[in-house]
Amino acid sequence: MFFLWLGVAVIVLLCFAFCLAYYCYRRIFYSPPRKLPGAGEYEIPEGEIYEVFREDMIAWTEMLRNLPHENVSITSYDGLTLRGKYYEYEKGAPLELLFHGYRGYAERDLSAAVERCFAIGRNALLIDQRASGESDGNVITFGVKERLDCLKWIDFAIEHFGKDVKILIGGVSMGASTVLMTAGEKLPKNVVCIMADCGFTSAKEMIQKVIRDMKLPAQLIYPFVKMGARVFGKFNLEETSAIKCVEKATLPIIFIHGAEDYYVPFEMSRRMYERCPSKKALAFIDGAGHGLAYPVNKEAYLQALRDFEKQWKTE
Repeated sequence: MFFLWLGVAVIVLLCFAFCLAYYCYRRIFYSPPRKLPGAGEYEIPEGEIYEVFREDMIAWTEMLRNLPHENVSITSYDGLTLRGKYYEYEKGAPLELLFHGYRGYAERDLSAAVERCFAIGRNALLIDQRASGESDGNVITFGVKERLDCLKWIDFAIEHFGKDVKILIGGVSMGASTVLMTAGEKLPKNVVCIMADCGFTSAKEMIQKVIRDMKLPAQLIYPFVKMGARVFGKFNLEETSAIKCVEKATLPIIFIHGAEDYYVPFEMSRRMYERCPSKKALAFIDGAGHGLAYPVNKEAYLQALRDFEKQWKTE
């Protein structure tokens, strides 16, 4: 009888573990079918800090929708169709490949990006990451698979814009971590710089931080998050991380972060900057919350990019 009850207890515990892992997967990694805003509709990130810039974000979104652009797409290494929009400042100008944040999409998270790129003489390709925006997929992997998508976008850019195109890869939040993880891969000489705006050090550290913010025990819950990613999302959440890849970087990297970012703490950028062995710069924007460094202080943001460009161009 004892062994019977022991067997039942084990089965109950396993069922509980799988159910909790599945809940974590659905809550954190699963992205359901998406309906994007139509004409006259706009999606502003939730939170009071973003409401201050609502009118600016609407104006940037309208500018994106009205500017001439080219719709482009690639096929990911695992068969997903990924989509983006190309905006041209000047034929032959350096090209920025830009990646948005977690549960965002290009138009929402990168609405100001084209204005910024044009201000410093660059073309822009705004990319909807897998499981986001107009791209295919239903699993967000916190940069693990997205970094491989970035490699495919780099290959596309060289083929589409010419073998002499100069490419900068950049992103905000999870998009920043995506390009930092790409720094650990072998990249073609066309890629000249990496720009990381408020990126996180690792998926593990970021998720545990959010769990703690919810007043829950991160050490107890995180193993089920990792299990959910592995069993239901079919990926290893700890396969790589931004901070590990930064330690192997050879390309110039600029880290930009809002000094009042309480979602992805600015200390994460500071730590990655300290571990980066390549040419690097660190720019903190006073008064800026998460993803708001450019709206809060455009001039400081642009000047940081201009100053860093002078550094890496001396190579």
